[in-house]
Amino acid sequence: MPDSNKLTFGLSRLAFAVATIADDGSATYATPIENPGAISISLDPQGDLRPFRADNMDYYVFDDFTGYQGDVEVARFVDAIMAAIWHEATAANSIKYEATGLEAVHFAVLFEFKNDAKRTRHVFYNCVGTRPSVASATTSETVEPQTETTTLTATPIYVPAISKNVIKARCEEGDAAYNNWYTAVAQPTASV
Repeated sequence: MPDSNKLTFGLSRLAFAVATIADDGSATYATPIENPGAISISLDPQGDLRPFRADNMDYYVFDDFTGYQGDVEVARFVDAIMAAIWHEATAANSIKYEATGLEAVHFAVLFEFKNDAKRTRHVFYNCVGTRPSVASATTSETVEPQTETTTLTATPIYVPAISKNVIKARCEEGDAAYNNWYTAVAQPTASV
């Protein structure tokens, strides 16, 4: 049967869920926080294939894949995510501030492609991200909105139910995990 998914476009439902990493490398997650205004996500695999040469050929090929890295761009990161991920705090006099010297927060990133024929939902389980840039510009005849971007690094977490290190997962409309994708971060429960 041919695959009905020919194109993916229409990034939507971007969400972040703070992770608590256990001693065994597994994670539990807070409830995902959605961030409206998703513009783009582009995460590229990190690592290379390294051939070992013997008998005048590539005798064995090592895959030193270590995860993904890339950018997530939004219209603006909402206050709840700025507080949960980048430690933005609010003082008694209502001033919002960022402090330095704090440990990086690990989190999952969830999203979907609206015009994907299977409405595939995705998750990267163990991310850290740079603080969003601050930018603006004067207005002229036309208004050019400024956006915010974070550079993410996604690495594996240990999933005890399948005894594997996992970086990302996805599900399609009709799959068991689909309807609750944004209420709790779903992890594989067993291999088929």
